[in-house]
Formats: sequence, C-alpha cells, structure tokens
Amino acid sequence: MAFTFRQLQYFVAVAEQGSVTRAAQNLSISQSSITEAIKELESDLGVELFDRHPRGLTTTHNGHQFLRHATKILADVSDARRSFSDNRTAEKGQLNLGVTSLVAGYVLSDLLSRYRRGFPGIDVSAIEDNGSYLEHLLVGGELDVAVMVISNLRDRMALQAEIIETSPYRLWLPIGHPLVSADIISVSDIAKEPLIMLTVDEIEENTGKLLSALGARPHVAFRTRSVEAVRSLVATGAGIALLPDLVYRPWSLEGDRIESRDVSGALPVVQVGMVWRKGSSLPQAARDFVGLAEALRSGRGR
Repeated sequence: MAFTFRQLQYFVAVAEQGSVTRAAQNLSISQSSITEAIKELESDLGVELFDRHPRGLTTTHNGHQFLRHATKILADVSDARRSFSDNRTAEKGQLNLGVTSLVAGYVLSDLLSRYRRGFPGIDVSAIEDNGSYLEHLLVGGELDVAVMVISNLRDRMALQAEIIETSPYRLWLPIGHPLVSADIISVSDIAKEPLIMLTVDEIEENTGKLLSALGARPHVAFRTRSVEAVRSLVATGAGIALLPDLVYRPWSLEGDRIESRDVSGALPVVQVGMVWRKGSSLPQAARDFVGLAEALRSGRGR
C-alpha cells in the first residue's frame, strides 16, 4: 500500500512537535489516528522514522532524511492548489526583501521558494544584513519588507511588524551528556558547562543576560556566527548551546546526533516577523508576500 497525503501531514506534524499529543492537539484529531498513520507509513517505507522515548519522539536518521521529502511534497501540493485559485501568478513586478542572518536559512528559504512558485512574474531582490541596518533601509524606503527577528525591534514608532513564528530557547547537548537524562534542567546547571555561543542577531546578548541574572558568568568555549559550526561542536562534545528551537536539527553535517531539552525557568523567546514601514502603501508584490507568510503561519497552527 502506498503512503497517503494524510500520513505525510501527520508525520510532519509529529516531527515538528516532537510529540504525538501536541501534534494531535494542533491538528484537532485523536492521538490514535496519528499513531496508526505513523505505523502504516513506517511499514510502507520499511524503516523506523522515530525513536520513541519517555519525553516524546525524535526523528531517526532515516526520519530526518524523509522529512525533507515529505515537507517538499506537502509544499508542492499546496502550491498546485493555489495555482487554481490565484489569478496573480502572471503579474509582473519587483519585490525588495531584507533578511537577518539567523532566519535566512530557516524561515526565508522555504517562504521565498513558495513565493517564487506562486508568483513567477515577480523579480525578487533580497539582501542579508543585521537588524539595525535593515530597519534603516525600511524606513528609507529602500526595502519593501524584511523577514527578521523582531523581539528586539528598535524603531517601533516607524515600523509595522507581523509575527510569523515564535521560537523558545532550548538546550542542545551531545549524546551521552549527563544532562540528557536529567528530569529537570535549570539555568544554573547550564552555567557550569562550556558554552558554544552563536553571535548572530540577539542570541549572544540574550544568553549572556540570562546567565548574568543568576550571577553566573558564562563559560564561553567558542564563539561563532555559524549555526552549522555550533551543531558540529555540540555533537562532538566541545560544549553545549542554548538556542531558539527554530534552528534546531537533530544531526550535524557529519551525521552526529544532537539532543534538545527544555530548561526550567523563564527563558526568552525569539519572535520572527515581517516588518515594513508604517504608513507606506505596500506594492502588490509585497502584500502578496506578507499574505503568503500569514497563510503559512495559520496552516502550521491548525
């Protein structure tokens, strides 16, 4: 029996949530329906897609590989449906985008891919830079819209922001680390460990403030602007990392496993959003881009 579209939807939901319970709540269906669909999918593919443990589920290496294909299939079907209901695909125009480095590969890439397929006549120009410079370009009218971290948006009087994703901080650990099996992980536990610090957007600032509030000085073992470098360093035991969940992937480029755990206490969250200049009349291409982002956010919440 070939796998079904619905099985793919359920699989992606569980992979993203790490829990059958949370996936069932988001999809408004029973847990048994999801569990049965996943079993049938694994049987059809002949591989195990998830490792089951008391904390929930994590994708196996095969599951991680299949997730990319499943996500693309769902996106292609969504685009195919949109092509019959949207009459703007033949429109010509220009869209000037800005993006911060943290979200470029984790939010914008998928969003931009869908936009290009849905609006092939639009010429898209994108620039990656830090948040303050993108704000300057938005206020000056040099960018139509930016996809960026808005938790620390500076010029809120001049800019309009729409949240498209909220991501909590979680702890990244190598396999076999003592904290992997801990029932509760506190911020004070983190302060004792060598820390791999990501230095893009507000990540370093937030992590430093969090540990300083406890009177603990972070023991920073390595600073880098590369998320992939963080993955490799954590996976090989060089340290731990405290990062937004949106950039978490369970495998490093070398194929080593990375564990992710919740930390007790009030941790900051990263808000990613669409930002544009207040009072400006957005061109149709920009309105379509914002509308697509909002539609995708609504789809993830169902």
